[in-house]
Amino acid sequence: MHDKPFSVEQIVSVTRWTPSQISFTTTRPLELDYLPGQYARIALPADGHLIWRAFSFVSAPRERLLEFVAVLVPGGMFTSQLQDLQAGDAIHIEHENYGFMTADRFADGDDLWMLATGTGIGPFMSMLRDAAVVRRFRRIVLVHGARHDADLLYREELKQMQGRSDASGAELVLLHCVSQPAAATEDEQRIAARITAAWDTGVLEAKAGLAVTAQSSRVMLCGNPQMIEDMRARLHARGLKPCRRVAAGQFLTENYW
Repeated sequence: MHDKPFSVEQIVSVTRWTPSQISFTTTRPLELDYLPGQYARIALPADGHLIWRAFSFVSAPRERLLEFVAVLVPGGMFTSQLQDLQAGDAIHIEHENYGFMTADRFADGDDLWMLATGTGIGPFMSMLRDAAVVRRFRRIVLVHGARHDADLLYREELKQMQGRSDASGAELVLLHCVSQPAAATEDEQRIAARITAAWDTGVLEAKAGLAVTAQSSRVMLCGNPQMIEDMRARLHARGLKPCRRVAAGQFLTENYW
């Protein structure tokens, strides 16, 4: 039995990015507060009972509505309900927040690297929409890995963020690692390789114009567990250490499924 406090909220809008990826906004429980990078548990009804799943916040904490992004898994019990979602539908949202992939875990650092695959970009959007996070660093590098160009979510909003002239915020660098690009392109932001391959060849740092070092860089990884495992090994080899409750470190991770 689910014994956590929750409330019944309402779907406000649904964006269908691709046949397998959607984002949606909901009304927000008054009791809910969170930090960018955290996640909530939400539920949809199926066969007479509620199915609960964890979703990272895409919205910034100050926003009136909550936003989440999801991948639709064929045959999935939860996503079979999610794929038919429409504005006005009911959704259950817990009042608690979860997760420790938040910028306040870093004690210092000039550059923040955000490495995401697929819908793992969600919590990074929440951070980039939050002025308090953006002001903490001199430069932020967002690397989004996807299979196809169409899977690069939030591209237009990110371009607008990159063009902002707010001198109090971090410089934003955008890089797209596309493993199966549709065609050759002159786009300086796109790399036709997986994130790990782009790291190994040095292209990632060259495109960003920054080196990843334990002294100046702080890194967040979110998405495919294999990418996270592979990048953890590479960061360790570079001298970076994970953040622990008892010791400051240089990187944080969040498996997104």
